[in-house]
Amino acid sequence: MTDLYAEALSTFATLFGEAKAAGTEVEPNAMTVATATPDGRPSARTVLLKAFDARGFVFYTHTHSQKGRELHDNPHAALLFLWRSLRDAGIQVRVEGAVSPVEDAEADAYFASRPRQSQLGAWASIQSETLDSREAFDARMGEVEARFAGVDVPRPEGWSGYRVAPEAIEFWYGARFRLHERWRYERDSAGAWSKRMLFP
Repeated sequence: MTDLYAEALSTFATLFGEAKAAGTEVEPNAMTVATATPDGRPSARTVLLKAFDARGFVFYTHTHSQKGRELHDNPHAALLFLWRSLRDAGIQVRVEGAVSPVEDAEADAYFASRPRQSQLGAWASIQSETLDSREAFDARMGEVEARFAGVDVPRPEGWSGYRVAPEAIEFWYGARFRLHERWRYERDSAGAWSKRMLFP
């Protein structure tokens, strides 16, 4: 890990810690994940960051969902964290990079740590597909509750995690009158990181 990449990750860790400690952000680990089809049609949604280290930023989902299908066909994503209550006028962090699935053992370990109702919900949901009614989903929940009564809930096939390996990380520090401060870290094709300041 280069010094500049280590600096960027350390900066993220510091800001993430501030967001968690502030107590004013409902879910400090919430992030927008933007994906795109191979022909460039974008889509975005909010998910939760579940881990990060030098390998990248991890979130979990159904792999057959819209984002899972798009990541299969076009394995690149952009992440956006927005902590409106931090410092003078909020902070944003942007992350862009290539995406790869996490190892099965990592997905198994995270799934086992989830609340039981969330585990059951992962079995009951056919994420992003048409649902006839809420009653139909409730019925599916009842079926999986009965199926796994009294036993541990295993991770469903097709439910896993994705890791975004950063190729760029940008820190946006909000300021009054839109006079923001922006710092962008980027990795080139040879793996070397650079750092530059951007106009607001």
